[in-house]
Amino acid sequence: MKIKNAVYYILMYLPLVAALIALSYLPEKIPAHYGFDNQVDRWGSKYEALLLPITNLLMGYFLLGMAKLAAKKEEYGENNKNVTIIVGILILILFNALNAYSLYTSFNKVENLSSVSLDIGRLVFSIVGVLMIVTGNIMPKLRMSSMVGLRTHWSMKNEVTWKKCQHTGGISFIIGGIIIIGICIAMKGTPCLLAVLGVWAILIVNDVFLTYKAARRN
Repeated sequence: MKIKNAVYYILMYLPLVAALIALSYLPEKIPAHYGFDNQVDRWGSKYEALLLPITNLLMGYFLLGMAKLAAKKEEYGENNKNVTIIVGILILILFNALNAYSLYTSFNKVENLSSVSLDIGRLVFSIVGVLMIVTGNIMPKLRMSSMVGLRTHWSMKNEVTWKKCQHTGGISFIIGGIIIIGICIAMKGTPCLLAVLGVWAILIVNDVFLTYKAARRN
């Protein structure tokens, strides 16, 4: 647990430290926003490079609060807290990657994201795919009082239903994550975005239906 906490806090503060160091080297004006055509549609002050790290920090503390709340709802052990911390680490990794990408485009004053060899959509959705795979693997370990997991009116019916829903939902998450990573390898840009949204829509409908079926059987 100590190692996970150390990694968690490093991921919380690393983007802010990197941005503060980078401020002395960044140009006065940096790309602040890109349109759907991947072209810069707004330039801003270099101090806007601090916005994402600050958001990352706030997100980190929010997830820590969720972990403590999950621990309070668990009568025995800290399983729910550990799971929430693991999910939080993966979310912070996503924010760290976004911050690194943002600093790169700021340093180089990139006006067209299409000129960057690494597609931001592919990067983000690939990490999300990994997050889904890891989450799917830990879902069967979640207790019914957990703050995370496949939570619906039907999955919360009783312990037996909860366990079945987390098991089938975990498999669904893993498959969905693998498919999304495959999409990121094969596509980029708008087609990648639409395909990933389609996978998520199918997963939501499928998982909710699975919880309904599990509740009916129990």
